[in-house]
Amino acid sequence: MEAQAISDKAIKKKILSMIIPITAENILQMTAGLVSMAMVGRISAVAVGAIGLSNVIMRLIWAVFKGISIGTTIHVAQSYGARNMKKLARVSVQGILLSIAFAALFLGLLLLYSEQVLKVFGAGPELIANATLYTRILSFSLPATAAILIVSGIFQGMGDAKTPMLIVGVLNITNVILSYVLIFGAIGLPALGIEGAAIAYTISYSVAALLAFWFLLGKSKGLRGRNGLGIRINMPEALSIMRYGFPSSFETIFWVGSSIFVTRAVLTYGENAYAAYQLGMQAEAVSFMPAMGLAVCATAFIGQSVGSKDMELGRKYYKHLLKYTLAFSTAAGLIMALFPGVIMGALTNSRELIGIGSAYLIVMGLSQIPQNMTGLYNGALKGAGYVNMPLVIITIGIWLVRIPGVLAAAFLFKADLIWIWIIMGLDLVVRYILAYANFRKKDIFRSGLSFNDPIVEDFK
Repeated sequence: MEAQAISDKAIKKKILSMIIPITAENILQMTAGLVSMAMVGRISAVAVGAIGLSNVIMRLIWAVFKGISIGTTIHVAQSYGARNMKKLARVSVQGILLSIAFAALFLGLLLLYSEQVLKVFGAGPELIANATLYTRILSFSLPATAAILIVSGIFQGMGDAKTPMLIVGVLNITNVILSYVLIFGAIGLPALGIEGAAIAYTISYSVAALLAFWFLLGKSKGLRGRNGLGIRINMPEALSIMRYGFPSSFETIFWVGSSIFVTRAVLTYGENAYAAYQLGMQAEAVSFMPAMGLAVCATAFIGQSVGSKDMELGRKYYKHLLKYTLAFSTAAGLIMALFPGVIMGALTNSRELIGIGSAYLIVMGLSQIPQNMTGLYNGALKGAGYVNMPLVIITIGIWLVRIPGVLAAAFLFKADLIWIWIIMGLDLVVRYILAYANFRKKDIFRSGLSFNDPIVEDFK
């Protein structure tokens, strides 16, 4: 596949065909999450707190599954670019088997030790009891959660983001309907409260996982050959997926860990400061969603260029992705920086929260370009097989800038709250500088797109 054979118009169309579904998927998932949490909020404050504690555990496990998904996406993208459907089938099967194996492990651990793990948070007996019940029921959804993430990663590696959007759409619609029925006891069923929320979650993920496999087997012809799928663990291939995926897992785990420290720091300024911070992050999340889609595009399309050994095609994809990233980031940044009061006013009528949240949005608005450009650079590098430096960069930003900075500002210097937001913005700028330097150093479009990297050799 030669670069000149694909017009700029076709490249733009392929990029938008991924960005739009990924953005829509994220918005739908966020909206469904807010609706579900609103229903849980009508049960009791304890129920909300229990789900919050459980979600911390689940996010850590999700990070492992997401890492396997990214590792699979990288291999699938390169295989798809090389038009090697046999290799694509093999790595897809390995990703699925690997994720289900980890899901079974985590399921067993949560069934046995949920209560002991949740007690680490130091919550009261009633909260721990509710969180334990919720977590144990949710543990049965882990195989389905893993399967959905891996199947989505496979499709995205082939440049298809519409199918994962449909899967997540069915998942969230099913979850909202079942949550209402089971939490409040509609259509003659008993009201199960928080237990009903967990059951609804587990059923909806199971339904979506079955749909995901149906799409995978129906649309991915390369996954079915005369000799079948070869469903068995191949350790060299599985280890390669983990090698290229687990750095991304640790990136997410570091984010979750850093949120604990930032939360402690923000809470020293009062509960209103923390509430404004939460609302500000919700507003910022909407602006960040297109950028997330662009990072996924970079991994998929650069990976396909690696597989096809077409450096010029990769460069053309990158140039268009760069333009879109700058356009989205500039627009989002200006809106957040110029109209923070309007945005916060749509989320709360408290003048104090609007004032605090507006300061946060201004700083984050000014940080949109460095933040989203970092995602683009790292996404492109992952597609080319360079997965370790993005982890090093986020480690430096979080553990050497963000966490020490916010803790010092809050506990040592007793600085104004605005300095917490400024330090968080500084972290994003530092990471951008490091990511840009690393991207220039690797020079993936001139150096042969990492053709000698083991990722290319593992699956011949």
